[in-house]
Amino acid sequence: MTEQTPRAPRTSRAAGPSRAARPTWAVVRVLRDRNAGLYLGGVVVSGFGSSAMWLVAGIWVKDLTGSDGLAALCVFALWAPTLIGPALGALADRTRRRPLLVWTNLGLAALLLPLFAVGSPDTLWILFAVLLLYGAAGVVHDAAEAALVATAVDKRLLGDFNGLRMTANEGMKLIAPLAGAGLYAAYGGARVALLDAVTFVLAAGLYTLLRVHERPPHLAEGADGWRARTVEGARHLWGHPVLRPLVLAGGTTMLFAGVNGATVYAVAEGLGHSPAYVGLLYVAQGAGSVAVGLVSGPLLRRLGERRFARYGIALTAVAVTARALPYDAVALASAVGVGVGLPCVLVAALTAVQRETPGALLGRTAATANTVLFAPNAVGLALGAGLVELVPYQGLLVAVGVARLVTVLPGCGWPRSSPRP
Repeated sequence: MTEQTPRAPRTSRAAGPSRAARPTWAVVRVLRDRNAGLYLGGVVVSGFGSSAMWLVAGIWVKDLTGSDGLAALCVFALWAPTLIGPALGALADRTRRRPLLVWTNLGLAALLLPLFAVGSPDTLWILFAVLLLYGAAGVVHDAAEAALVATAVDKRLLGDFNGLRMTANEGMKLIAPLAGAGLYAAYGGARVALLDAVTFVLAAGLYTLLRVHERPPHLAEGADGWRARTVEGARHLWGHPVLRPLVLAGGTTMLFAGVNGATVYAVAEGLGHSPAYVGLLYVAQGAGSVAVGLVSGPLLRRLGERRFARYGIALTAVAVTARALPYDAVALASAVGVGVGLPCVLVAALTAVQRETPGALLGRTAATANTVLFAPNAVGLALGAGLVELVPYQGLLVAVGVARLVTVLPGCGWPRSSPRP
């Protein structure tokens, strides 16, 4: 189990800034925290390479085979390991988390090097094998990171940190795909893989600079011990009166987000635009996510996790419903609304998991929460892809928006999560 003495914030509440200045000051507080700053640096560096690689993998397969289905399998290969997240997350509780983060990043860098051998349809199995292992390592990495952040970063900064992490991730998604596509067009997929490998090495270097004292965890022996340890995270999550409704609401929201995402090309066509217009919608959504990440910490302290999540779900419901209207301005505004609302429930759920889970269980619990949160997105994408071929997309969007609003109603019975100081 890791141990870290919580550090007091650098400013007292009584002497703090005005409410209007708090979002900016919260960002400064996180960045002035050495460990939080190093973590965010690692997120930015590795996130740039990952975002570039994830886009290029599908383009690479499409160029080699001409198959849309095989290109789509790249996304499935990356997401598939999430389905066994609880078992993979148990690894994060069986060793010290900082060394695990360092070695996972170095392992990912080495894993990408075989992609230099991919150059024909006959060698695509190498790419898909790498993507599967890439996704599995990512599950372990995210579990270890969530667990170590909860002990290495002041708990009063967790909401701000998770919001800024969202901002960093979404910011990289706005920049990295263009850079990756340009590099791929000029030099091929192997060079993009090399770029991704370099970013993982740099992130590993940043993680080695973290200052955190960890004790080796106590391990249960035997196969029964391994199974019991894996189940403990799910048991804690399911039995907790605050975490269960938050994570389930998040998973339901991501299911509907997948259905909504499958309609994006139909929306562009309905507005009379080419498929390239989808890129503009993604940029608008990413800009919304970047913005809400900057203020998530102060809003979590003011509202508490439950209300913050509910407001985010309600906003996405309204935005998705509005997307059915045939106006460019409405489509762009709804994309921004989804970008603002969707991260709210994710940040709220992850922050609650970090605050409400004992350190020895945090890796498994975080991985289980990530499975419940993100696996439904893949299901929603598949479901939406089928439905959009059968029914008008406008009706589908209205149905999704109404259904998403319904998911807010059970929240009226959630145990109250008090605002944070």
